[in-house]
Amino acid sequence: MPDPQVALGEIAGAAIEAAFGPRWSGTDPIVRPTANPEFGDFQINAAMSLAKALGRAPREVAEAIVAHLPPGPQAGVEVAGPGFINVTLADEWVAESVQAMAADSRLGVASSAHPQTVVVDYSAPNVAKEMHAGHLRSTVIGDSLARLLEFLGHRVVRQNHVGDWGTPFGMLIEHLLDLGEAEAAHELSVGDLSTFYQQARTKFDGDPGFAGRARQRVVALQSGDPETLRLWRLLVDESNRYFRAVYDRLGVLLDDDDIAGESFFNDELTSVVAELEGLGLAVVDAGALCVFPPGFTGRDGEPLPLIVRKSDGGYGYAATDLAALRHRVRDLGAERIAYVVGSPQAQHLAMVFAVATQAGWLGEKARAEHVGFGSVLGPDGKMLKSRAGTSVKLVELLDEAVERASSVVAAKNPQLGAEQRADVARVVGIGAVKFSDLSSDRVKDYVFDWDRMLSFDGNTAPYVQYAYVRLRSIIDRAGEVLSGPVVLEAPQERALALALLAFDGVVRVAADSFQPHRLANYLFEVAQVGTAFVENCPVLRAETAELRASRLVLCDVTSQVLRTGLGLLGIDTVERM
Repeated sequence: MPDPQVALGEIAGAAIEAAFGPRWSGTDPIVRPTANPEFGDFQINAAMSLAKALGRAPREVAEAIVAHLPPGPQAGVEVAGPGFINVTLADEWVAESVQAMAADSRLGVASSAHPQTVVVDYSAPNVAKEMHAGHLRSTVIGDSLARLLEFLGHRVVRQNHVGDWGTPFGMLIEHLLDLGEAEAAHELSVGDLSTFYQQARTKFDGDPGFAGRARQRVVALQSGDPETLRLWRLLVDESNRYFRAVYDRLGVLLDDDDIAGESFFNDELTSVVAELEGLGLAVVDAGALCVFPPGFTGRDGEPLPLIVRKSDGGYGYAATDLAALRHRVRDLGAERIAYVVGSPQAQHLAMVFAVATQAGWLGEKARAEHVGFGSVLGPDGKMLKSRAGTSVKLVELLDEAVERASSVVAAKNPQLGAEQRADVARVVGIGAVKFSDLSSDRVKDYVFDWDRMLSFDGNTAPYVQYAYVRLRSIIDRAGEVLSGPVVLEAPQERALALALLAFDGVVRVAADSFQPHRLANYLFEVAQVGTAFVENCPVLRAETAELRASRLVLCDVTSQVLRTGLGLLGIDTVERM
């Protein structure tokens, strides 16, 4: 069953072609919901832009479009003002479409007609370093996009490009040896990665002997010394266990099979460089091997290089990123690659993509996109920090979310037992953190505000989750099979039905544009309209059996949309709060 906005777009597009000829096939009819229900349900605004191109008055163009509209979901159409086309949908069409939604396990969301292989690169913590609040955005945004794309039938390949190679591992391995393997493994296994790293850094900066051994250890690591590689693997394995515990707590789908760290591409760096040289793209500049992609200049106006091999013969991030991109296209078959990486990396990624395009790895068959995002800010408008002024550990943030949620849940429903309250607190607390992030336009910074995100009022996870619980409670109390035709008598019923029918379109836009906030904000709207419906339209005490059955179906579809939509964002629901 089509999204009404999509259905109207199709018939309006057909009308434009019929009215003005094949040249105008594919013209965007510009269908938008009306701001005021008094003017109908939707507005077709193409006449305003077409008028100038056609050399005709906008109202005349609008009337021609209306005259050629084929049959569809519309019950009433009128031209208003200088050329706006107001459309009112037929109640029967709306009711039948919602009823079809109720019978469809996918709630009207069809799989993509052109499924692709999409690689989603997200999270990317560093081995032997604590995950902090800065990792939150990449992890939850990337996870929601992977879920959305999979729901639409795309083949999604998750890639966790962890930092597990490079010069810091010399000092980390030497510190491991100083502690002893058993003690180091214990320290890392309990998640005390920050202390481990800081101790190694302090020794490296303050002890010349240690620093010398660390540099020698880097050489041994890069040359493939078996003992050094074994110690390196111990660091990596213990860190991965820690990452896995964080992902489980956060409720994201990344696992060990998705890890493709920097070390994974080590053996590819030489061939990447050779290929770039063979194509005539890589040149030596000041001793370093560089590619100068067109259109990138420094502050001095000189061409900006992407350094693929340093003057000392070592490889940096650019070479690894190019190797990863080539692998994703050639070996994983990626047709689309989403890099869920902070906005400060925009220029670096743009240069990597430009070089990959020059090399022929990206083009018509494969494209890469930077899914950038802003920062998490504290109440003071600055980067979120702990009271000590350091980065907030992600585990501690999640623990605090659950603890605060427990207090909120206990105040709202003191009757919950301890075990159930703990489960609800986990779902509400983690959901609140994720929804607060995902409901914000990802390109913008957002303020991390405990009171706002845990509130049962406003655009929050608790509000949407509670709306779901309330609807399921009504259905449970009814205790009957949900069936019967949908009838729309009250304005709140009609408003809810229209909101539900938008689900298909919202899911597609959120997935295609990599904008999960569109889905999050839609779910808040559905929760609002659903709450208005149950408060103004008695369900269990409906005037007739037919009306009761219809309203129960509306409750059921609404609850399913909320649960499914939250699930696509990676947020759980509970049946009681």
